[in-house]
Amino acid sequence: MIRQIVPLFFTTDIPGTLSYYKDKLGFECLGTWQDPPVYAIVSRDQHAIHFRCAPPPTANPDKYDDELLDAYLHVEDADALYAEYAAKGVEFTRGLANMPWRSREFVVKDCDGRLLAFGANV
Repeated sequence: MIRQIVPLFFTTDIPGTLSYYKDKLGFECLGTWQDPPVYAIVSRDQHAIHFRCAPPPTANPDKYDDELLDAYLHVEDADALYAEYAAKGVEFTRGLANMPWRSREFVVKDCDGRLLAFGANV
């Protein structure tokens, strides 16, 4: 039985990525492996993201125009999280809004250019 699915993102800068996810998005580092680190795990609210040091796949040139998301994170309170992130200077590619599919959501562009959507049911 599947109990959880964890995204695994590639990055070329584990320390920089960890700093961004800690300082900007409020995650904590659960651990890194090797020195310098080649793998790391962060967590927030008992949900983890894994990072591996490797060149990312070739980017789609239309990624941002087409809003090709890398992950969608379901949250309890999109307004509160949006306010937290805005206060920390997080870069948004789509501001907080009610969507036709009965979700209140926003989209963040992280330090490596990934698009993370955060949404709450309305």
